[in-house]
Amino acid sequence: MKGLELSERYYEAYGKRMLDEKFPELKGRIAAGLVGQGSECLGFDDAISADHDYGPSFCLWLSKEDYAKYGKALQKEYDSLPKTFEGVGARQASSHGGGRVGVLCIPDFYYGLTGVGQAPKKNREWLGLSETALCAATNGKVFEDPSGEFSHIREGFLAYYPEDVRIKKIAAQAAGMAQAGQYNYARAMKRGERVAAMLSLAEFTKNTISMVYLLNKKYMPFYKWMHRGMKELPLLSEIGDILNLLAQTEEQSKAWEGAGTEDYLYVLNTNDQRVIIIEAICNIILQELTAQGLTEGEDNFLENHTMQILGKIEDEEIRWL
Repeated sequence: MKGLELSERYYEAYGKRMLDEKFPELKGRIAAGLVGQGSECLGFDDAISADHDYGPSFCLWLSKEDYAKYGKALQKEYDSLPKTFEGVGARQASSHGGGRVGVLCIPDFYYGLTGVGQAPKKNREWLGLSETALCAATNGKVFEDPSGEFSHIREGFLAYYPEDVRIKKIAAQAAGMAQAGQYNYARAMKRGERVAAMLSLAEFTKNTISMVYLLNKKYMPFYKWMHRGMKELPLLSEIGDILNLLAQTEEQSKAWEGAGTEDYLYVLNTNDQRVIIIEAICNIILQELTAQGLTEGEDNFLENHTMQILGKIEDEEIRWL
């Protein structure tokens, strides 16, 4: 059973009754759900994931005032709930998994994940937030939130980056894709620097995945789940399959044998299968950038589009930052 489903069923079976019987004075003031760090909050957990931070559990979110007054007593009752449920054993928290479930203070929960207690008001403040942290703060499911306090903050983050911030990040990823994949990979291969070439491919892959999430207006998850999450995206999910092909393509040293200093400066080495795949990915990205009105022209070298993309930003401070 997926962790998110297990969590909700466990709350319905035991959590609600505990709150009704032990804390009737808090009725209408507690939010419940499962949100935060961990594959189960993304719905990506599987049999391998069940060895840690998996088991019957849920989150109870309280206002700062209620947490100060009732937090310890409520946590004690939460800890007394049955440890096993529907054949699933007790949750085995990892060394870094403590504090993910149980009784939590609403502002502390969001601050702990993102570094801020609510969605920022200014563009520059948005730029300083970790995208994977924003994903963790907005994933999972809220089972109920009668007061709306928890969901109000959540909805502020779910509204996504202001458009100027999104465009700024898109320009950065376009430059990163071009620099790592279209430029430095070939130069590393020509020099015989195989580790540098591998690192270039890794940077290109990371920048590409980030670009796809930005074009979908979705926060990108922790690196372990970046590629897996692409399957759920409505736009450009096919790039995930192409990146899988890139990762499986054998090392291409033979394609660069005999290459001189002046070779392949302005012409692609199409003997290298990785080069062909990189250019195909960049072309698909370019088509979507054009469709979203962020650039125009057919130059496949993405770095040559960054100034056009930046020109779409209205906030001058952000544009030239």
